[in-house]
Amino acid sequence: MDTKHSLTPASMRREIGLAGAVSILAGIMIGSGIFYIGGIVFERAALSPSLTLLAWVVGGLVTLLSGICFAELGAMMPKAGGFYVYLREAYGNRVAYVSGLSHFLLTGPGSVAALALAMSAALASIVPLDALEQKMLAVAVVTTLTLVNLKGIRLSARLQTFFLLVKLVPIVVLLVGGLWVGREPIEWSIPAEVSLLEFCSMIGFAVIATLWAYEGWSNLNTVAEEVKNPSRNIPLALIGAIVGVALLYTLFHVAIFRALPLEAMIHNVREGDWYLGAHVARVLFGEAGMVFVAVAMTLAIFNSLNGCIMVFPRLYYAMARDGVLFESMGRLHPISGTPVVAQWVSCALAIVLICFRSLGELTSLVAVCALIINCLAFYSVVLLRRRRPKLERPYRVWLYPLSIVLVLAVTFGLIVNTFVNDPITAMMGIGIAVIGWFSYGPTVGRTLKQRAKEPLS
Repeated sequence: MDTKHSLTPASMRREIGLAGAVSILAGIMIGSGIFYIGGIVFERAALSPSLTLLAWVVGGLVTLLSGICFAELGAMMPKAGGFYVYLREAYGNRVAYVSGLSHFLLTGPGSVAALALAMSAALASIVPLDALEQKMLAVAVVTTLTLVNLKGIRLSARLQTFFLLVKLVPIVVLLVGGLWVGREPIEWSIPAEVSLLEFCSMIGFAVIATLWAYEGWSNLNTVAEEVKNPSRNIPLALIGAIVGVALLYTLFHVAIFRALPLEAMIHNVREGDWYLGAHVARVLFGEAGMVFVAVAMTLAIFNSLNGCIMVFPRLYYAMARDGVLFESMGRLHPISGTPVVAQWVSCALAIVLICFRSLGELTSLVAVCALIINCLAFYSVVLLRRRRPKLERPYRVWLYPLSIVLVLAVTFGLIVNTFVNDPITAMMGIGIAVIGWFSYGPTVGRTLKQRAKEPLS
């Protein structure tokens, strides 16, 4: 058969270089959180600038250790689907199916819907939009970005790089401006009345908040099958993007502490105003600074949204290729090489959630499923080293197994925290996993067993 005219290309095209891979990760990671999560971290760190900066650095290190786990897995198994492939090989077919189904029904479309609604809300702060208009805008943006991403991974990666550079402009302006005009001394002391146990507990609580700002670091592995020279570029992109974002976050908050008086920050945070970056913009640009921040937040979320719309359908494509989702979702477009049906299904599910769920509900629902999946993926590094020692590993986790123990402990702590603070919503997420567990039948198991025999690299 002439492959030019076949319905599906033989495989995905490796068209994402190192720069594109870094842009995918950094573009998804740097969202609106840079403007408000710092206030939450500051509050949790006993209103201490030095402890706040320490929390951002420690959060970056924890994220880096998480990233190197996925670097080993991604370089070893550079296939579309990311964690779904790793869980299939480490835990078996049922766990992989349940985790993939949870992402398909909730985590993926929920993340897209939450980002689209957050972007509309940010824009509504400068353009009058009621609740219905915000939802309509969110639907329009998701549909438009899906159409753009149908054109091919090369265009998607270039668009991601372009919008990453665009959204970095206002962030860098605030960073440099805050450092330039700021004359406030940074308080580097640690509260003397705090015991060692209290200090560790306080820093840990603050670090948990920073990890939400670092979220998105694992998404490159989902498109690993389209990354050029994956054994080299996946580890380099993960490490480079995480280190770069951690440096940006830390310097951004140094600029905040240089530009704003400590007493004013304490007053704002105690009043529930966590948008410290907005106050820096007001110092630099007056009242126009609020418009500046709203535009910056809109750009930041838009870039994250595009990255998610690009990445998530590759997971559903991998599942369909295994025969556990609709067969049509496992087909690639003969020209663009993209999983067209999977992209449209992902778009449709996100639109349903936009119409019928709020931003807060979506955030909590997505969080618990993502955390459990990450926890399983981290431990899969240990399981695969024991069970598949002969698999070629172009990259190996640093400080093994200490790094695995650390990220598992932090992730488990986040899971417990989610259940304590929002048990009903968290249980809804678990409910979807339970449905997936019992929907796993003989046909699904037989199909996955056949797929598991195929090469992983």
